[in-house]
Amino acid sequence: MGSICTKRYTAEFKRDAVALVDSTGRTATEVARELGVSPESLRGWYRRAKADRGEGRPGELASVERDELNRLRRQNAEQARTIEVLRKAAVFFAKESDR
Repeated sequence: MGSICTKRYTAEFKRDAVALVDSTGRTATEVARELGVSPESLRGWYRRAKADRGEGRPGELASVERDELNRLRRQNAEQARTIEVLRKAAVFFAKESDR
């Protein structure tokens, strides 16, 4: 079976690719072909750049907001795990003290 190889592009490369779309008036597909990247990737970078500039769709989060939301979700999940452990410990010690 073949494996899918995902290329990683630098933030600078992505920024420059988005700037090419903005400055030339060419489509993201045309610029993507010229740069050798997938059109889907470039369209995603373009949408994210617009959101970061406050020009995104209504309700679309900027990168900073999305990162903060992800951080808070991870923190929330960790706290939920801690609460579950403490709950189980309280039940265990309550049973032990009844003996």
